[in-house]
Amino acid sequence: MDVERIIGEIEQLQEMFEAPDIRPLSASDISAANRRHDEMLAHSPWFRLWQQYGVCCRGEAEGRLRMEG
Repeated sequence: MDVERIIGEIEQLQEMFEAPDIRPLSASDISAANRRHDEMLAHSPWFRLWQQYGVCCRGEAEGRLRMEG
């Protein structure tokens, strides 16, 4: 077992995963992020006001989540 080689491979993997992902976001990536954001803030009264009055930079095609309450 070559410990130095294993340590080197582990360090290479760490560097790979630390590098930022420079790929452009797809429409489905953005939609999923927006959905997670909306679900996370669903119980916020400020967020519900924001949704109720439509203060949003997203288009209707992105399927804004409407809160009932």
